[in-house]
Amino acid sequence: MSTFLTRRRFLIGSTLGASALTLSGCDILGQNTDVEEVLHSAEQLTMKAQRALQGRGALAREFDEKDISPSFRVNGTSAPDSDEYAQLLENKFETWRLKVDGLVERPRDFSLADLKNLPARTQITRHDCVEGWSAIGKWTGVPLANLLQVVGLKPTARYVVLHCADELEQTLDGSGRYYESIDLIDAMHPQTILAYGMNGKDLSVGHGAPLRLRVERQLGYKQAKYIMRIELVDSFAGLWGGNGGFWEDRGYEWYAGI
Repeated sequence: MSTFLTRRRFLIGSTLGASALTLSGCDILGQNTDVEEVLHSAEQLTMKAQRALQGRGALAREFDEKDISPSFRVNGTSAPDSDEYAQLLENKFETWRLKVDGLVERPRDFSLADLKNLPARTQITRHDCVEGWSAIGKWTGVPLANLLQVVGLKPTARYVVLHCADELEQTLDGSGRYYESIDLIDAMHPQTILAYGMNGKDLSVGHGAPLRLRVERQLGYKQAKYIMRIELVDSFAGLWGGNGGFWEDRGYEWYAGI
């Protein structure tokens, strides 16, 4: 069992006042669906409580240039293992396109140049990884809210799903392809950006080139890398495990607020 699951479930159990759900309680969780339902409810309570206390527009702390970490570890995969991505990398992403579709009024493909021509935001924030390490980096990119304004949202749109180039498991149904999602509250947050730059340079492959998500009030696994497509949906029902993300389909909480 991952360190993340142990730590997060312990924290949730503590929040509920259920002293039995300590670190040693993880073995019970996989055997008891009632406990899993309680934990899911706790996740919803955590999200609602955090948003109620902080406010929907509360900003994550931003730092100064002097605070930027001298080294910033790569989270997740270091590079997608596919011929398609290799070809994109070889031509410096000139043929890469971000497809935005689903419940939008004006589906569209964006080149990297298109994105760089949109109003940008730069922010220096801390990345908190589920593995227990943190680092501060400077990110530049397009506020996701601006991009969604360009394509327009249909009234039934509720979630933003980010489909990525990296495939962590070889599966016939595509469930091994990395994806993540956030709701429209986080999507419209001013610090939620589609980053194409880090520390004054274009993103490196390890850090998600050509495009990654920065949703600064959540943990590192929500910061999807190698984004290829953004899909607006009204539910997760048609997405593989139905939980809104690669790791969420494998037991992680969907809302990873910090």
